[in-house]
Amino acid sequence: MSNKKTTIHDIANELDITASTVSRALQDNPRISDSTKKLVLETAEKLNYQPNSIAAALRKGKSNIIGVIIPMADRDFFASVIRGVEEIVNKSGYRVIISQSNDSPEKEKSNIKALLESQVDGILASYAKATTEFEHYEEVVKRGVPLILFDRLHETLESLPVRAVVIDDYLGAYKATEHLIEQGCKRIVHFSGQQHISIYKERRRGYEEALKRNDLPVDESLIIESNLKLEAGRELGKKLLSWDKLPDAIFSASDYGAVGAMEIFKKHGIKIPDDIALVGFSNESFTSFVEPSLTTVDQHGEKMGQIAAELFLEQMDKKDATLTQSKTVLNPELIIRESSKKKTQ
Repeated sequence: MSNKKTTIHDIANELDITASTVSRALQDNPRISDSTKKLVLETAEKLNYQPNSIAAALRKGKSNIIGVIIPMADRDFFASVIRGVEEIVNKSGYRVIISQSNDSPEKEKSNIKALLESQVDGILASYAKATTEFEHYEEVVKRGVPLILFDRLHETLESLPVRAVVIDDYLGAYKATEHLIEQGCKRIVHFSGQQHISIYKERRRGYEEALKRNDLPVDESLIIESNLKLEAGRELGKKLLSWDKLPDAIFSASDYGAVGAMEIFKKHGIKIPDDIALVGFSNESFTSFVEPSLTTVDQHGEKMGQIAAELFLEQMDKKDATLTQSKTVLNPELIIRESSKKKTQ
């Protein structure tokens, strides 16, 4: 069986008409009679003709497709962002292509190249953790393709004429740390992420500021940087158990890091929150199901996706206008659960 793709020339040969007539008929051109249009459509279906969407996009200058790049698809936060994006753009006739970078700069570059080659009308992106060079994003802007950033920002990207929507990571971390202090905690460990990524830099800043404002010292030995994945949380939990004195709380910049540590503590008979209180960040779905349920900071992923989509549509409406720079900052919500409610002595 041949895998040759049917073209408008095949339809033209079948009907003994010109390819240009077929093309006009498929585009519902008023110059083509209804009977010819009917014949062309029936033949196209019979021959399993699939229009070349990229060629059509080049002709129209618009594909009605948006590319969304996320670090990973198995995170509730990013799933909720995509849900928010689709809810808005689908109403305006846009379809969404989702690409995940797996937090790899090389995969991210490849994704952007593929999306640009597919003539997408815009790209919404949260960049990979390991990305430190941003020429591929600069190329998007250079081509005049609307670029909307969400969740993660970098000073290089902030210098570009792009729009962004983020959570106030500083405030979220401040609220989380202050809550632990209000529970009587004084020796609070911070599981931090890589500091070239704005969200982790801001979460560390919020943690440190909460300590300072409550007259507690910022002890660098209590700030531990990792990739914040589940296994990293387990390893950090083991590390804390090896210390002479267990800290009385952990604020993790990721729910995964917090739950990984929780697993190790429970295996060793450490009582949560009595012996050590835990707070995470992101409000992943499992945080309400673990035992004890995890206190966390909600990032409002769906709302973030909705706003990112609205910023894209607004930019498309002003296609000929000069690209402008803006940043929308959402207010985080601290969700207090059992993992941080220390019993008063």
